[in-house]
Amino acid sequence: MTLVNSSADSERTEPVALYVHWPFCVSKCPYCDFNSHVRERIDQEAWRKALLADLAYEAWLLPGRTLTSIFFGGGTPSLMDPATVEAIISAALGYWEPADRIEITLEANPNSVEAARFADLAVAGVNRLSLGLQSFDDEALRFLGRAHSSREGWRALDIAQKNFGRVSFDLIYSLPGDNEEGWAATLAQALSLGTSHLSLYQLTIEPGTRFATMVAKKEFEPLDPDASAALYELTDAMTSAVGKPAYEISNYARRGHESRHNLTYWRYGDYAGIGPGAHGRRLGQRTVRHKKPENFVSAIKRNANGIMEEAALSPVEAADEALVMGLRLREGVDAAAIAGRFGLPDVVDWARVERLVETGHLTRDKAHIALTAQGRLLLDYILGDIAATAEPRALEVA
Repeated sequence: MTLVNSSADSERTEPVALYVHWPFCVSKCPYCDFNSHVRERIDQEAWRKALLADLAYEAWLLPGRTLTSIFFGGGTPSLMDPATVEAIISAALGYWEPADRIEITLEANPNSVEAARFADLAVAGVNRLSLGLQSFDDEALRFLGRAHSSREGWRALDIAQKNFGRVSFDLIYSLPGDNEEGWAATLAQALSLGTSHLSLYQLTIEPGTRFATMVAKKEFEPLDPDASAALYELTDAMTSAVGKPAYEISNYARRGHESRHNLTYWRYGDYAGIGPGAHGRRLGQRTVRHKKPENFVSAIKRNANGIMEEAALSPVEAADEALVMGLRLREGVDAAAIAGRFGLPDVVDWARVERLVETGHLTRDKAHIALTAQGRLLLDYILGDIAATAEPRALEVA
């Protein structure tokens, strides 16, 4: 099929990032609300063709771009055949001019079978691995429904560091029963392992997950919010002390080792999202792919793409999203630049901003605003309060 793109937007030359969603997992974790599915059999060749077709559609819409990063997320992308990973990377680098030192990340779980694939994934072109360790403790791993043991996790991390130039790993804390002494010991161990990037997430009970059902049935009680806040402050202090401060609410890195791909999201750059359930943002539009794998494949066969929803973002919607994303970063945002980008008089209510500066939750330098350490504890409240379209809210601080 020959495609002809007549859109005037096709002449735009802003860089683009690529997100590839692999929807399959060995099992569904009880805390996970991502688009993941368990299937007895996966036809790797069929999925390779489907993802390549979806990629071709996005590349047709976005010619002439520089590709800054590729991120394979999931699900469990380390279950992908390395040949599929290689084919997608090769196609993407053929469609777009790769940026210098392009970042190509793949998320992996530490199961022994998957860890054995790391060398092949590196040969396929992956140069950054994000490893879902989640905990060093077997009891915690069982609670979290993880399919690996702590021993497998240590082995996977060792293999990853031998095969990839950049390695990050995830930990989940603020589990029921967590305390400052225990988390401090775990975090000290994590910070000693030689990786330049860590993703440290507090356990949240997401609607629709098995954990949400268990909490509703009072099978366990989440950690007290005040205790969670204390653990977050401890995390900030310990990571900063060793030169790996938070550059985003839950991500910590040495300077220059931040996730370049995720920075594209948070700085509100364009990114193409392919694969089941993938979200994208390009050409002033929000895109969502079909979530169910079978529906995604059917859409590919019908339309040569897996899009379920494609909608233009209004200037107010885009500006609000840019504000929400940007304030997650320690660097903050230039509110005037966002307003100018989308042709709006303002994106924040400056009176409310000043009130939060006075209470120590925001800093301000002319039009540049950023959260303080105290403010990061109240991120959702602040985002909902300062947007120019938001209703005034009462500030309640313990």
